Amino acid sequence: MSYCETRRHELRKSRLLMVDGNLVSNTRSVEAGASARIYEGGYWGFAASPATDAEGLSRVTDKARRNAAAMARFGPRAALPLPGGRYRGEHEFRGRAPLSPKDCVERMAELHAWCVDRYPGLKSTRVLVGDEHHRKQLATSEGSEVLNSIQRALCYLTLIAEDAHGAPVEVSEQLSSKGHLGDLDWSVEALAPALDRLHEHLQAKRVAVAPRGGLHNVVMAAPLAGMLAHEAMGHPCEADLVLGGAVTGDLLGQRVASDLVSMVDFAHSFEGREVMIPVYADDEGTPARDAVLIRNGMLTEFMSSRETAARLGVAATGSARAYAPGDEPLVRMRNTAILPGRDKLDDMVAGMGDGYLLLKTVNGQADSTTEFMFGISLAYEVRDGRVGRAIRDTTISGSAIKVLQSVDAVSDAMHWSCSGYCGKKQLMVVSMGGPALRAQVHVGGE
Repeated sequence: MSYCETRRHELRKSRLLMVDGNLVSNTRSVEAGASARIYEGGYWGFAASPATDAEGLSRVTDKARRNAAAMARFGPRAALPLPGGRYRGEHEFRGRAPLSPKDCVERMAELHAWCVDRYPGLKSTRVLVGDEHHRKQLATSEGSEVLNSIQRALCYLTLIAEDAHGAPVEVSEQLSSKGHLGDLDWSVEALAPALDRLHEHLQAKRVAVAPRGGLHNVVMAAPLAGMLAHEAMGHPCEADLVLGGAVTGDLLGQRVASDLVSMVDFAHSFEGREVMIPVYADDEGTPARDAVLIRNGMLTEFMSSRETAARLGVAATGSARAYAPGDEPLVRMRNTAILPGRDKLDDMVAGMGDGYLLLKTVNGQADSTTEFMFGISLAYEVRDGRVGRAIRDTTISGSAIKVLQSVDAVSDAMHWSCSGYCGKKQLMVVSMGGPALRAQVHVGGE
């Protein structure tokens, strides 16, 4: 059996960083190229080139075929019937008029000046903004012809002060949206309420106390729950990692979370609206569908490419994606989220007794066993259901399965973000979301 796909891919990125009113970085890049992938005789061949014209595409396709033939020297292998079907369509986001670099620098300077004037005790400010645009034209031997356009914009605002001992403390606010920086409302007027709250958190962190180490009741705010969904449970539900020995491979149809928890990797829509990273067809031309990973606590399915779906004997989810023009598609998440529940955040905190309210995370990592560790950059003590003192930066860790099994409340408010990257051999733009969760987790501390 023989299969061929070709992709013309253009990637545009911009990023500006201002520190204390001084522009220290202003980068813009354009990367373009064509790639081809051949499946023949049970082996894949891949090739990429900067040339995107018809002649360049022909050369790269021939090179991919020769690479597949070279791989076949390892010995005969049965070719799999690759599922997935075909898709024809064009999807491009058209939003507001873009901002010029001059517009962006002026707005960043305005934000810095406003913060310095309103919060006189600040030691430093950082404003980071950027956007990127992926435009992919795909054709396959199955008959798919797709134009996919994915755009996202981000803005990071960081305020820095000193504690009583002169040590720096900082807090950050992250904004993101579909489109470019002209589509993201990051004006002073729009951000003023969020910046006031951020400054209140900064003052609380200046007198923060050390957390108590050990297993604790916690309420994880929505951004943190989204990170847990992505890092700790999302990756182990990617079919290539399942085939590579992830613990989830033996848990299909079994309980991995509280019955309050359902988790989905959305393809392109949520509750009738387009999500932040819409994928209507993946980079193999497979029509993309939602992958329901957990339904009412039960592990139900995995995200897959054509080949991994064939190996698992399931329908493909359209989850094969490549980040850069020279990258080969891998099984990747798109818009991974825990679904909202019925509880109110204030009630979740009030009913917790003693524990911690975890608001912001700076990073996270997990492995195929669902063991994870996240850095916590903003959190508060909770005593008798009341929010108390801020705690110093710390970590949380544990098994995502055990944490999700301990969930006893899920908030009704949904939060989405597409401000970060996912790393798995290559970068990837993704979005993650969720409500707040009340659960038990190990907190690092004294």
